[in-house]
Amino acid sequence: MTRIHQVLATLGYGDAIGHEVLGIQRVLRAAGYESEIFVETADDRLESMTRDYRELVDVSHPDNLLLHHFSLASKASRTAFALPDRMALIYHNITPPEFFVGLHRSLSSECFHGRRELRAYADRCDLALGDSEFNRQDLEALGFRRTGVLPVVPDFSHLDGVPDRTVADLFNDAWTNVLFVGRMVPNKKIEDLIGFFHTYHALYNRHSRLLLVGAQGGLERYTAALHQLAASLGNAHVHFVGPVSNEELVAFYEIADLFLCASEHEGFCVPLVEAFYKQIPVLAYAATAVPATMDGAGVLYNRKDPVHVAALMDAVVSNSDAQEALVRGQLAALNRLRAKDFAGTLLGLVDEILSGPRSPAPRVTFDFWHQFDAAEALEELRLDRPSVYKALPAR
Repeated sequence: MTRIHQVLATLGYGDAIGHEVLGIQRVLRAAGYESEIFVETADDRLESMTRDYRELVDVSHPDNLLLHHFSLASKASRTAFALPDRMALIYHNITPPEFFVGLHRSLSSECFHGRRELRAYADRCDLALGDSEFNRQDLEALGFRRTGVLPVVPDFSHLDGVPDRTVADLFNDAWTNVLFVGRMVPNKKIEDLIGFFHTYHALYNRHSRLLLVGAQGGLERYTAALHQLAASLGNAHVHFVGPVSNEELVAFYEIADLFLCASEHEGFCVPLVEAFYKQIPVLAYAATAVPATMDGAGVLYNRKDPVHVAALMDAVVSNSDAQEALVRGQLAALNRLRAKDFAGTLLGLVDEILSGPRSPAPRVTFDFWHQFDAAEALEELRLDRPSVYKALPAR
């Protein structure tokens, strides 16, 4: 029996990749495949569902298929690369490093190296899959010849539970609640959200607040700058809620009047369709994968002019007929998304991989990754510090 295992750096609780990994395992096991999840780390709540990536060596076999979820470079990825198993890559996108320059040096470097290391898998994979057409095109640009799309069909079961209103009830009043859900990271452009909301609050609606729900850890310099921006604008109605449980997330979606997104880099952006599901009008910046995810629903804007965006916010919030029309369109887009046959698509791609030509076994010497890292360090110098690079000896 062919074994189809998944390998990734970390399995998170409640995030889009975690939901997809668990969904893939359910489909594979229901189809009769033996399927395990191998990780470096996992959330405590999911650890019992995973195995240590080092055990991959014990179960490795040339007839196995590894579904490799590539994010940043990791020991799990490099271990999988060196094994004789067949491999298909599932790409969730790596944020371009320039978003972190000046804010988090090591994360900027990790993204730089991650995107370059990804190229090493172009000849290692029998098929490379993006979870959106945008991500598939990114793979193509990175040199992958055989590509496809395994569409994200989010699982909304975590939004069907009983809401925990402990925190959200602090904001459950007659005021307008503008919501954003996502990590507080530079590519999400939280500073733009604050600016747009400040203009809306000043020009249109003094009884409004901005609720920023999502993890803030790891980018303290960026988070501090956001708090300073809100304070400098004199706006006490910007609330950094932080990470929440699924039950608290349900409560925040239920009190929201508008979902506002200003992100400039998304591989898919699951919170947009979560807002669709919770019937909240969505206003989002038309960048990267966002227009495809919205699928003609909600409201997209192309200009980051605060006055323009504030006017759009008011046009939605102040008009109940417009809200109802937007929600109807969003539910229709959601139905189109949910009608996609994720299980059938996944199993069809598995059949295509197993019946198709396989990539040659990886040629990995004992110092392969050491040499690779050395070459990457030189390339980073060439791009970021050309004078230092030119001063290096020829050999």
